[in-house]
Amino acid sequence: MAEKIFYITKDKFEELKEEYKNLLAIEFRKTRGEMPKIFESEDINPEYLNFQEDLGFLRSRIKELENILKNYEIIKKPHQTKQNMISLGAKVAVSVEGEKDEFVVVGTLEANPSLGKISNESPVGRALMGHKVGDEIIISSPVKVSYKILKIKYHNS
Repeated sequence: MAEKIFYITKDKFEELKEEYKNLLAIEFRKTRGEMPKIFESEDINPEYLNFQEDLGFLRSRIKELENILKNYEIIKKPHQTKQNMISLGAKVAVSVEGEKDEFVVVGTLEANPSLGKISNESPVGRALMGHKVGDEIIISSPVKVSYKILKIKYHNS
């Protein structure tokens, strides 16, 4: 089975690389320092249990970042001839049931609707991909909503 590709911007890539580097340094310090003793008298030491739990969360995030950094693709501005269609990185202005809205189509790691960033894998993002200005798309999730594409713009990357 093929690995999932994570579509990210250059900024997000740098942010993830920095987080990975910092977490490796923390892991190194934690495992090279003095660890709490496993037993305190006849009982298991709660400090030891907390230490192991923290280390488990840390290593889990490190593995997650390794997977992302091994399977990523930087979102690039499409060729001039394809900038009339929605793809990753497009800033899209739409009319939704008469109300204007604007958002950027990004990969799942950067999606944040409250900041105007929707995922290409979300129902709206997936439905809009490949469409042009003037197209009207109806999305049924769970209510039918009509999106009319007003403008597509790409920023330099």
